[in-house]
Amino acid sequence: MSSPNSKNSGLTNARLTRLALLTAMGLVLFLFESLIPRPLPWLKPGLAHIATLMALYMMGMPEALLVVLIRVMIGSLLLGSFFNPAFVLSLAGGIAATLVMGLSQRFGSKMFSIFGISILGATAHNFVQLWLVEMLIVKQVEIFYLAPMMVLSSLFTGFVVALLAHLLMQQTATLFPPK
Repeated sequence: MSSPNSKNSGLTNARLTRLALLTAMGLVLFLFESLIPRPLPWLKPGLAHIATLMALYMMGMPEALLVVLIRVMIGSLLLGSFFNPAFVLSLAGGIAATLVMGLSQRFGSKMFSIFGISILGATAHNFVQLWLVEMLIVKQVEIFYLAPMMVLSSLFTGFVVALLAHLLMQQTATLFPPK
């Protein structure tokens, strides 16, 4: 005989499993990215946001924020950057990107596809990091001269992240149906 909560606990376990898998995927991509040589110190493809975008579309904004928070915390512990400037920049950029993507999805889904939402998130990520670098590190407004280059990189990386997230969600749709 099953308990009255067995159906609910199955859903909770399934959501927890999905959350853990997406967080692990984001962490692996985050660590992989740390090994990729960068042409410029701040230029990263943002592959870890594939997991964030998938969590947003498959589960919702609270879960996507959890994926970012856990991924950045564990990743920075593993890389030895916990609570240093890179940690602060990564966490702030990830939270900003997730909030912008979540709000864009919720209120602008008729205007923006997954590609537009990802590009908005990448742009938010870059601008929050640029603002924090100006406020905390260089303290010179000239840092914003990098903004046009960062917007161009956001267009490319946001598109690539969305494409990969979209393809992965299509491949896993039977295993993990959307929310």
